[in-house]
Amino acid sequence: MILAEGLTVEFGGTSLFDNISFVVNQKDRIALMGKNGAGKSTLLKILAGVREPSRGKVTTPKDYEIAYLPQHLMTEDSRTVFEEASQAFSSVFEMEKKINDLNEQLAIRTDYESDSYMALIEEVSALSEKFYSIEEINYDGEIEKILLGLGFSRTDFNRKTSEFSGGWRMRIELAKLLLRNPQAILLDEPTNHLDIESIQWLENFLIQSDKAVIVISHDRAFVDTITNRTIEVTMGQIYDYKATYSHYLELRKERRQQQQKQYEDQQKMIAETTEFIERFKGTYSKTLQVQSRVKMLEKLQIVEVDEEDTSALRLKFPPSPRSGNYPVIAENVSKQYDDKLIFKDVNVMIHRGEKIAFVGKNGEGKSTLVKCIMGEIPFGGTLTLGHNVKIGYFAQNQASMLDENLTVFQTIDDIAVGDIRTKIRDILGAFMFGREDIDKKVKVLSGGERTRLAMIKLLLEPVNLLILDEPTNHLDLKTKDILKQALIDFDGTLITVSHDRDFLDGLATKVYEFGNQKVIEHHEGIYEFLEKKKLTNLKELERNKK
Repeated sequence: MILAEGLTVEFGGTSLFDNISFVVNQKDRIALMGKNGAGKSTLLKILAGVREPSRGKVTTPKDYEIAYLPQHLMTEDSRTVFEEASQAFSSVFEMEKKINDLNEQLAIRTDYESDSYMALIEEVSALSEKFYSIEEINYDGEIEKILLGLGFSRTDFNRKTSEFSGGWRMRIELAKLLLRNPQAILLDEPTNHLDIESIQWLENFLIQSDKAVIVISHDRAFVDTITNRTIEVTMGQIYDYKATYSHYLELRKERRQQQQKQYEDQQKMIAETTEFIERFKGTYSKTLQVQSRVKMLEKLQIVEVDEEDTSALRLKFPPSPRSGNYPVIAENVSKQYDDKLIFKDVNVMIHRGEKIAFVGKNGEGKSTLVKCIMGEIPFGGTLTLGHNVKIGYFAQNQASMLDENLTVFQTIDDIAVGDIRTKIRDILGAFMFGREDIDKKVKVLSGGERTRLAMIKLLLEPVNLLILDEPTNHLDLKTKDILKQALIDFDGTLITVSHDRDFLDGLATKVYEFGNQKVIEHHEGIYEFLEKKKLTNLKELERNKK
């Protein structure tokens, strides 16, 4: 159990949140929600013990372990993947080594009656009792199970962690966290670097465990699947719902409608009272009534309405110039790096107006095929772009191509045309750029902010083939909804590389599955594909059993 009492965090005289309290019980799986900047990550760090609140405290029972996965971590470069994952058990291994060292000392010492010898016996006894109370497990087997579940292959186990990208290093940290077998797991955006299969594995792991889980995530499907409680951080306070994320949204809408009515009723009362004061403030017979109303207004606590929901903002792409019937045709395309074959004999024919999803495990070639289409890397076979194809491409390095000397507003104002120019501030707001942000220079923006700005820039350019590689990693749920609706309305052709099932649902009408050096076409949406994939896996399992 985690008990948070009176937590307050202040920055330069303003409160991020003020005097909030709640309890986290065993088997609670909590979604921590709220708009960017509301204080979710700060609250998670306080619960994890890596940050102190300005006031208040967090208490847990003795020997209660909390494991925390932040958004950004680096692993030790000198170890292999397996050795790094083994660090989860380092305290157990160190305890065992200390017991052995103390037993060796007891074996060679002869001062049996001395106080120090008796103290040594007591220390060995206490440590041994603690060591043998730990459930006996097959450490190597557990490490292997977790690493395989998170998408590593056995051939990866002996590779140095320095050979892996930041996303794969994050998976190693997640593996270490899960292997520690803590009582509570705190996860900050755990799905950003996981493919669909790894996300589904993590969902099953968390649901089947009896641990408390608190998660910050912009992956709606993930949050809806694993959580049974939602805590919203907003305007310096929290609202606690014993409900899944989807149910919470309905309850939040009702709450906001009630707040809006209370606010309007109060504003009407304030206007009537102010009018009375102004009208009779010079009238002797009304002096006491005027003073009474003035004091009442001074003491009045103004009803606050939660942040405006921006999901109603509709972002429309400029009309697409018409392309040929087949914007992309791939014939017997293959790609390999040195001795490693990524895929071969890939045949893809994409029709004008289709909305395609590239899915599969990380490392199976999704982004590689995109780079082949873009002409960024050499490949075998033939790739033909159709007549008049104009490509808009969003990759993870897109942010680095922005002009650093422009402000956020200038970056968008330079390319916006027509009516859209009157809505630049609204669009920037929808993508989490507040009033104080729009005059910032690009060079001072964080990586996530640059990514969002690059996305807006792309959305305003007239293209007829959009290629998006993991577009949702730095977007919150409302912003993703805005982007998704804009893509549904987009009249050109779309290729999306994504692991976000909720984002792809209703957007992609065809799925290309990458795996085992092949690319397989599926004429269905993402959930139909996943359902079919599950059935295929079950049949394969039955065949293996036989």
